[in-house]
Amino acid sequence: MSKPLVIGLIGFGNIGSGVVRTLAERAELIHSRLPRPIVLKTVADKDTTTKRNAPYRPDQLVGDAMTLINDPEIEAVIELVGGLEPARTFVERALRAGKHVVTANKALLAVHGPELMALAEEKGVGLLFEASVGGGIPIIRALEQGLCANELTSVQGILNGTCNYILTRMGERELPFAQALDEAKAQGYAEPDPTYDIEGYDTAHKIAILASLAFGMDIRFKDVFTQGITQLEPADIKAAREMGYTIKLLGIAKREAAGAPAEIRVHPTLIPLNSPLGKVNGVFNGILVNGRPIGTTMYYGRGAGADATSSAVISDLMALAADERGFSRWRDNRLRVQPGVKVIKPMDALETHYYIRFTMADRPGAMATIGRALADQGVSIRSMIQHQSDDSGNRPATISIVTHLAKEKGIQAAIASIEGHEMSAAKAFVLRVEE
Repeated sequence: MSKPLVIGLIGFGNIGSGVVRTLAERAELIHSRLPRPIVLKTVADKDTTTKRNAPYRPDQLVGDAMTLINDPEIEAVIELVGGLEPARTFVERALRAGKHVVTANKALLAVHGPELMALAEEKGVGLLFEASVGGGIPIIRALEQGLCANELTSVQGILNGTCNYILTRMGERELPFAQALDEAKAQGYAEPDPTYDIEGYDTAHKIAILASLAFGMDIRFKDVFTQGITQLEPADIKAAREMGYTIKLLGIAKREAAGAPAEIRVHPTLIPLNSPLGKVNGVFNGILVNGRPIGTTMYYGRGAGADATSSAVISDLMALAADERGFSRWRDNRLRVQPGVKVIKPMDALETHYYIRFTMADRPGAMATIGRALADQGVSIRSMIQHQSDDSGNRPATISIVTHLAKEKGIQAAIASIEGHEMSAAKAFVLRVEE
C-alpha cells in the first residue's frame, strides 16, 4: 500500500464535524479512487469537551493547533477556523512548515490570499480552497483547470444563499425585508447576526477570490464596491417584476480583455426574469463565467452547509492524495496571482443600465423634473412605472424607472439634482441592471 496522506484538522465546528463525518461515511469510495489513503490523525479546537456529531477518538482532539502544525507526520492541514486571526497565523505557519493547506476561509483569502499563495509556491506546497466559494459547486477547479485555455472576461453570480432566500421570499409573498429576514432566521438560513450576509460582505469576499483567479490580478476585499440588500422594499421587487426583471444580490467581475481595467462590484441587481441567474431561487447559488473561446458556462448548486462544504474540502484532499508527482506546485505556477498587480475601474466610470426609485410630490411637473435632470446628464428613460398611495394627491407618488445605457457619474449627478428639488419627497434609491 502507498504511504497515506496524513492530515490534521483545525476547527471542529459544524463544518469540521461534517468533514470528519464524510471522511468516515465515504471512506470506502474515497479510498477506492486514490493511490494513497487519507488518514486523519489530529483535530485541534479550543473546545475539547463538547461531543461532536462525528466519529473520532478522544485522544485525537487537542486544544492547541500548533500540536498538529509541528507534527512531522502530518502532511496536510485543513483550516476551518474562519475569520482572519488566528486563521492567518495557522495557515502561514503550516505553509512555512512545508505542509499543504486546505481551507474554506473566504475572508482570509480575500484579504491575505496573494501573499499566502506566494508563500505556498515558495515552499513548494499547495494552498487549496475549493470550499471557499460556492460550497459544493466546483467553481475554483473549473476556473483553474476546466477553463484554463480561455481568456476569461466575466464572472458573476448569486454567491450567498441567505440573501437569495430573503429576496426569493420577498418576491413570492411581497414580504418586507425585515419579515423575510425573520423567516430566514427561523428556517436556519440566516445567522442570529446576519450582517455579514445581508450587507454583502460575504459575497464581496467570494467575488474577490473569483476575480483574482479569473483575471490573474491581486484583487482584495477592499477593492470591491459593496452594497447590501437591507434598503430594498417590496415596491422595488414589484416594479422590477412588472418591467420583466427580478432582483438578485450579485457579485460581478468584468473586463473587456486581458490587461483591461476590471470592474469588481457587489450589489442588488435587476436581471431578466427568464435569464439563467433569474431562475436561481431559495438558498441555491448560481455562477456564470464568460470567456473566449468557450462563451458562457453556468454552475449551480448548494452554496453552504456542512455537506456541501465538506464535499469541496475533501475534493481538495483527494487532489493532493491523487497526484504524487507535484500536483500542487504545477497548479500554483499555472495560475499565479501576483501581489500588487491589478487595474481596477473606478466605480464612477461604470457604464450600465440603472433602476431608480423616486419618491415625488404627486402633482404636475414631477415627471418633468426627473426627465430634465436625467436629460442634462445625457440619460434617457427606457421604461417607467408610477404607483400612487391614494387618489387624493396628498401622499407622495413612487416613480420607478429603468434607464438606457448610462454612466454612474451622470446617474449620481442627476439624482443629486432631483433630490435637491422641492418636489422630491425622499432620497432616491438606485440599483444597477445587468441584461
